[in-house]
Amino acid sequence: MQSLTREADQAQVSTSAPVHYFDLQAPFGPLRIVERAGAIIAIDLSPKAVPAGWQATATPLLEEAAAQLQAYCARQRRDFSLPLAPEGTSFQTSVWRAMQAIPYGQVSTYGAIARQLGNPRASRAVGSAINRNPIPIIIPCHRVVGADGSLVGYAGGLEVKRYLLDLEQGAGA
Repeated sequence: MQSLTREADQAQVSTSAPVHYFDLQAPFGPLRIVERAGAIIAIDLSPKAVPAGWQATATPLLEEAAAQLQAYCARQRRDFSLPLAPEGTSFQTSVWRAMQAIPYGQVSTYGAIARQLGNPRASRAVGSAINRNPIPIIIPCHRVVGADGSLVGYAGGLEVKRYLLDLEQGAGA
């Protein structure tokens, strides 16, 4: 399983470094993988216009990320091994790390993550941090559901969330 780049290393991912991206057609729709300074910084599940200055360059890291995502969608991969450098607060980063600990094919709840982080009343804050997850799928926010097991909120839409959960649970995705 990959882990978030340590915060000390994250600080070294220069925001002035060039940004490279690669667009991929996944079974559930288009997505854009974004890299800066040798680390994945984002996956956009609803890619639109490309920001000025970004380069459409198929770097070795972006090619590897695309290959791993394609293997995941083909049920040939359960974990990702890519350098990640998402930008967020220390709380957001702790939530994202907690999501990475949710096993493939399983789900957790906002409340369970809040309890795991030592603050059982922080469910809404956990939800806010999950909403800001810049690297969905690899940091598996689709594995977080409501307290009653219902599908709630997902950047790519609930249909994509259902697709990913069905894929992992062996249903006819």
